[in-house]
Amino acid sequence: MRLNEKVIAITGGARGLGFAMAQRLGKQGARIALLDVSAEALDEAVSILSSQEVQAQAFVVNVADESSVQMAFADIASRMGPVCGCVNNAGITDDALLIKAKDGRVEKRMSLASWQKVLDVNLTGVFLCGREAATQMVESGQKGVIVNISSISRAGNMGQSNYAAAKAGIHALTVTWGKELARYGIRTGTVAPGFIATDMTASMRPDMLERIAASVPLKQLGEPDDIAQSVAFIFENDYFTARIIECDGGLRL
Repeated sequence: MRLNEKVIAITGGARGLGFAMAQRLGKQGARIALLDVSAEALDEAVSILSSQEVQAQAFVVNVADESSVQMAFADIASRMGPVCGCVNNAGITDDALLIKAKDGRVEKRMSLASWQKVLDVNLTGVFLCGREAATQMVESGQKGVIVNISSISRAGNMGQSNYAAAKAGIHALTVTWGKELARYGIRTGTVAPGFIATDMTASMRPDMLERIAASVPLKQLGEPDDIAQSVAFIFENDYFTARIIECDGGLRL
């Protein structure tokens, strides 16, 4: 797909990986619809992108809420035109062990609230935004691309039952949608990042960061633009669909 003047929605787009995607795709000519929960963060992101000559508009949304998603995508279509690309990047963590026991007695358990909160944003949010994007693509008669952001943790990671399950489910959606939507000229793809240098990792202790970097075969954390490049590849390669790109420096959990 040629990105020039194409409307691409990016959830969680105000910071981190989503913002790096907006920069890369926007500099290739796409018009970016940034979706996030924070109006303040969105305004700052749009201001920075505008200074870089990237066309971007802000849309406040709660991706876990059906009516919020529907209104946001309707607003995109009204203000910018129907989307022909969507990157489902928004995600949260709320880590805990399934159970934690001492001397044969369970002292802590992952709460249903923690489980549900992460599944609502990380999996249901992808479903809701993907459904709206696909609807706009079909009804506008445009070919399109939906990219879902998973994680190295999709293979299972201690303390992340909720997050790992959601990220595994994301790729299942990619494969399913790739098969269902091909008839409409819509392609799909998953990008699964490893450990990336973001605001989240920047807040970690230096010794922890060193241990993480040492565990990666390439001996370094990835950069947000590494993931953005992977996303751009899926958009640009018209024979890529329903598959996953692992961008993790060779690390396997």
